[in-house]
Amino acid sequence: MTGPWWRIGWRNLGRNRKRTALTALGLAVGYIAVVFMVGWAEGISAELIENATSLVSGQIEIHDEEYRPERSLYDTIGGRDGTDVETLLRDITADEAVVAAAPRAYAGGLVSSGEATSAGSLMGVDPEREVALTRFLDPLVEGRLPVPGAYELVVGEEMARQLEVAVGDELVVVASAADGSMANDLYTIAGIYSTGLVEFDAATAVMPITDLQALVVLDPGRIHEIAVATADPAAAGATAGRLAAALGAEERAIAIAPWAELNPVLAEYISLADSLYWIFIVVIFAIASFGIANTMLMATFERRREFAVMLALGSSPGSIVGSVLYEAMAIGLVSLALGAAVTGPLMIWFYTAPPSLGWLYGNVTLQGALLTPTLRVGINVPAWTWATVGLILTALIAAFYPAVRAARVPPADTLSGL
Repeated sequence: MTGPWWRIGWRNLGRNRKRTALTALGLAVGYIAVVFMVGWAEGISAELIENATSLVSGQIEIHDEEYRPERSLYDTIGGRDGTDVETLLRDITADEAVVAAAPRAYAGGLVSSGEATSAGSLMGVDPEREVALTRFLDPLVEGRLPVPGAYELVVGEEMARQLEVAVGDELVVVASAADGSMANDLYTIAGIYSTGLVEFDAATAVMPITDLQALVVLDPGRIHEIAVATADPAAAGATAGRLAAALGAEERAIAIAPWAELNPVLAEYISLADSLYWIFIVVIFAIASFGIANTMLMATFERRREFAVMLALGSSPGSIVGSVLYEAMAIGLVSLALGAAVTGPLMIWFYTAPPSLGWLYGNVTLQGALLTPTLRVGINVPAWTWATVGLILTALIAAFYPAVRAARVPPADTLSGL
């Protein structure tokens, strides 16, 4: 029975080609809308994660288990005895998912120039490793990276504005040292960076980690953090778990936290965006179903005498229902082919070379991440699969009531003209 009714369903598409084309176009537009809305939501989520983690923090951070949230100067990895930093970095980068790792040290302090003073954070980094891990020091707005041992540092663009200083000027840095003394020294501004995050740019001065350790009297083996970059930010949680096992985190009293733990608000936002995919699919195809139902009702009404003849010749009501549903299925397949033909090239374009909307909106700060709006789309094969299934189901469900009505046509009354 499948063969002839399937052929009849395809043949019926040509009875009223305008109506068929408009119906197929409506379903195709719904499919295109679902695919692009899911793709853009996925693209925004991916860009948020990448920007939030690659700008400064990294996808994973490793600390002493007592370091967060107080971030005390004394809570260094390995405790007061410190750790073998090079060996620890080597063990971390041995994981195949790790792209780069860099040690950091922190201290609170005051930065002064003349009568202007700014309070904030002093960040000690390994310049060479840091630029391989994050983006905020590469490229600099002005100048160059500081040289270890040369008493140089770089400051944020907003801090430089507030202190009214430029590259080559000198700054007095004052901080509390680990031995209880008050540390202070004179540093030259080697460069100025800009992350676009005003709070960070106004409150963070960056210097070589060995210089900061010398300033605040920390041994070379005492660091507060190792930031880790991974090949896939979405897999940071799994990578953190492997690193915890490989490094013996529990025995060594260190905490290995992925970005979702460090930035729970962003993680919740991403989770909320993912949960909206089903709403996109249901709402858009629910609207499209009314168009299908209307088309099939009109088509079955115009062909009621045909159905009456079929019933009078011995066709079962189930056969009538089948012929209408096969016609709806055919419309769905045509819509799918049309939608795929349009979305395929556009999705490839927007994925590989997304047009930027920076000229229209500029940079946007969202959940601690700097975002340049683009038309970037993400790859979400499960959502696209469900969109395809949703399109076919929409066509069949919307056509079911018209199909049942067609099967209930009274043959005698219809053929007699009543």
